[in-house]
Amino acid sequence: MTSSALPSRNGRGSIPAEAGVGLRFRHHLEVLEARPAAAWFEVHTENYMGGGSAPGILDAIRRDYPVSLHGTGLSLGSADGLAPAHLARVGQVVGRIDPGLVSEHLSFSVAGGTYLADLLPLPMTEEALEVVCRNVVQAQDFLKRRILVENPSSYLQFGHSTIPEWEFLAQTAKSTGCGILCDVNNIYVSACNHGWNASAYLEALPPAAVGEIHLAGHSVRQIDASRALRIDDHGSRVAPQVWVLYAEALARFGPVPTLIEWDTDVPPMAVLLEEAANAAALIEEAGRNGGSRALAA
Repeated sequence: MTSSALPSRNGRGSIPAEAGVGLRFRHHLEVLEARPAAAWFEVHTENYMGGGSAPGILDAIRRDYPVSLHGTGLSLGSADGLAPAHLARVGQVVGRIDPGLVSEHLSFSVAGGTYLADLLPLPMTEEALEVVCRNVVQAQDFLKRRILVENPSSYLQFGHSTIPEWEFLAQTAKSTGCGILCDVNNIYVSACNHGWNASAYLEALPPAAVGEIHLAGHSVRQIDASRALRIDDHGSRVAPQVWVLYAEALARFGPVPTLIEWDTDVPPMAVLLEEAANAAALIEEAGRNGGSRALAA
């Protein structure tokens, strides 16, 4: 089932093994006018599928910065298969921007032709694995490039799941040739919510497949006197515990392109660059210490 002879990165410039930030609309003009010292930007693919000024602004930013595309609507876990119209629109944005990386989520958001406006969790079963792998191969063959698949944050587990999430993700990469977008905050959130060992999750991922790391903030909601739920809301600075786990990830995977995500109550660009500087310091330290592998070409 593996997609053959697909480039892991193509485009006018690969994403460097440095710390970038998620580009949101409120920062468009600032980036164009002030040209902040960001190593690279990542944008949500669906935000640039329509008309208006956004696509043209991204074209201008792309001339000065490496850009990656992070999709939220392809629905790799849909048993109905990928929506041809949506995949075609993703392909148009990829062709226009020529990004360094393209990524999507290990989730589903379409059922019976209806978009559900959320990244919903999958049952971790052999049947679901077959569906995901089939859809990943279709996406890669259509886009003519390798994509990265991001591990989810989750708040419940299906009782009939038979495959640990980390094994499901690793097997998807092995079977399809896709890469992994390792969201360290998602691992920490899910590990706290389900009682997993976050370090063991990292250890289960194949280092050569990890092409990008995401970092973000999360919140804590007290359910009752004895239980709290961590929510992946991307609305605050990266938590100290997540920074510790990120250092573990770099020790295992080596220097990897790392993104600071912030989607709720988006702060000034200066705050995002401060968080990116924290990540950059850890990347530099990992490089000095000799990460476990160089980035796959």
